[in-house]
Amino acid sequence: MTRRRRERLLVTILCNVFIVSALPAQSPGSLDTMVNSTRASGMGGAGAAIVGDAGAIFANPAGLATIRHLAVEGMYESYPSGVTLSAGALALRVGRFTWGAGAAAAGPNYSSADLLGASSLVFRTGLVALGTTAKYVRETIEGARVDAWAGDAGLAIAVFDLMALGVSVQDIGGDLGNGVHLPRRTRAGFTLNYVDPQGTLRLLTTVEGQWPSEGNAYVIAGLEGGAVTRAMGVLARVGYAGHSAATSASPWTAGASVELGGGRLHLDYAYRADDALGARHRLGLRWTT
Repeated sequence: MTRRRRERLLVTILCNVFIVSALPAQSPGSLDTMVNSTRASGMGGAGAAIVGDAGAIFANPAGLATIRHLAVEGMYESYPSGVTLSAGALALRVGRFTWGAGAAAAGPNYSSADLLGASSLVFRTGLVALGTTAKYVRETIEGARVDAWAGDAGLAIAVFDLMALGVSVQDIGGDLGNGVHLPRRTRAGFTLNYVDPQGTLRLLTTVEGQWPSEGNAYVIAGLEGGAVTRAMGVLARVGYAGHSAATSASPWTAGASVELGGGRLHLDYAYRADDALGARHRLGLRWTT
């Protein structure tokens, strides 16, 4: 196996377990690839059709359209190498339009961290929403700091609170210089609620296909279920994540949430095991109104 192929295999493994490594040569767009909401991470990373959370900006901007008024989200994860990942997002809806913003940083400290900033605008009419995102990415590639501007485009069809279809294309453009671009990724997902999500019991499944510009297409499936009352709720999640190349990460993910304030405040957790890189624990917080 050549050196170039070994590096590509390593980058693919890191992206699939949502980690930024402190290696001298880092994947273009690896930070952008790993950032996902904690809720979606517990379901294998399927987020294209998970609507109504501020973290949707990292998977499909059109998913912001079903936010009622305001949504805020944050997440944190640390790794044995000393690298930490922090991300946050917010979304505000005014009439048919929703504006969102998100940011993420990954590294041992801010001065050397890889950075991601995003701003989205979504328009909804009836059941259909169209969204676009402008993003800035700063990466480290072979010891050099490079940056790029890119865009995402998304479509969401949400049938009340019962089901949703989401499609997005990420990293359109993204010229890092010297012929290197952020890797484009197309995502298509479908989410179905089997019971009324405004009631006490909750049961949801999501299935998503991903087509990366580098590597083979793969499928992710997730399940979420539990019970929520006016005072408190508990939800559990499990996911199965396919991959486009060999990886030591477990295909299974798990997660949970404690919900307070009638479901407005969500304390999220996600877990994924890896034989080579160790277990990944991600914490998140969501608030909606």
